[in-house]
Amino acid sequence: MTRSALEKFWSAAREAVPALPIRMPDPWQFGAIPDHADELLALVLDGTKTATASALWDIESEDEPIPQVGEASMILDGRNRPRAVIVTTAVEIVAFSAVNAAHAHSEGEGDRTLKEWREVHEQFWRRYGQSSRAFSSDMPVVCERFELVFAV
Repeated sequence: MTRSALEKFWSAAREAVPALPIRMPDPWQFGAIPDHADELLALVLDGTKTATASALWDIESEDEPIPQVGEASMILDGRNRPRAVIVTTAVEIVAFSAVNAAHAHSEGEGDRTLKEWREVHEQFWRRYGQSSRAFSSDMPVVCERFELVFAV
């Protein structure tokens, strides 16, 4: 995706939602591969997915900032095209084992149970984790809630 295409998308988003910041945020995708990105984006677009989780160790290893309440994010699809803007509404850092059923349900994936959330996310972080630290049940997880404010 070209910078000008991203800027055009951000301009359209700001026209629709004037409260968005002038500065365009760095775009990102849900998941680790294009199919994940498209599946999870579809859940955001239909209103099912209103939360996400990130391993704090991955955020630190990538030198990324922890999401902040009020922060806007530009979400890409699996082909790196901008498709949505979300705004973070809540952030909580808890141990993997302390993620609750309400958060698992709000992520919108699978049968939306905590049991499935734990299975899927453990597999994900074991396979795609960016940190040199191995998955553990006490690893810190950044639980982020968000609101969809713009989509194409």
